[in-house]
Amino acid sequence: GAAIDRVHARMGEWLRPGRTEAEVGADITAAIVAEGHTAAEFVIVGSGPNGASPHHDVSDRVIQAGDVVVVDIGGPIPEGYNSDCTRTYSVGEPADAEVREAYAVLQEAQRRAVETVRPGATAAAIDAAARDTLADAGLAELFIHRTGHGIGLDVHEEPYLMGGNDLPLEPGMAFSVEPGVYRSGRWGARIEDIVVVTADGVEPLNTRPHELTVLPA
Repeated sequence: GAAIDRVHARMGEWLRPGRTEAEVGADITAAIVAEGHTAAEFVIVGSGPNGASPHHDVSDRVIQAGDVVVVDIGGPIPEGYNSDCTRTYSVGEPADAEVREAYAVLQEAQRRAVETVRPGATAAAIDAAARDTLADAGLAELFIHRTGHGIGLDVHEEPYLMGGNDLPLEPGMAFSVEPGVYRSGRWGARIEDIVVVTADGVEPLNTRPHELTVLPA
């Protein structure tokens, strides 16, 4: 978690207008390996309308001033365990006036979901904490995937944080908490931390700020 946080901390070196998503992704890949990972298992750089696709990769789209950019990155360390962390950036002030308000709700949804994690809480309850916050703001239809997935020796494993999963959480479980909002054809945003259930609550393994990070345009 600390290693992938250090890569996110350097995003201002690479993410700027005139560069393609693929060029930024290549720099991120090199940094992930330099931080001690054996590989970059996935590098998502979703700029502008590409950010509205949760499972975007990278493309030859040229990043523009005003773009909101979703950066979701991770991979294995030599011991076999995986990192996975998403932060959302804006290249200059967001061009879309809706972004700031919606992002504030997303940040609150992610915070509430993490705070709900504790032994005995169900996987579905964590999903509901995020989903209900977005729904209260009229953004429910923009959250189009589950709230999280287990992570360890596999990037995606149980437990899955989604409606209908009444599995009680137990100390030692590790999983992502990653609500998002996705405005098709325009922009997207996601905030993802890996957290671990403790004996009496939760410990986040990613500690980078959750605010929308505005980079120079």
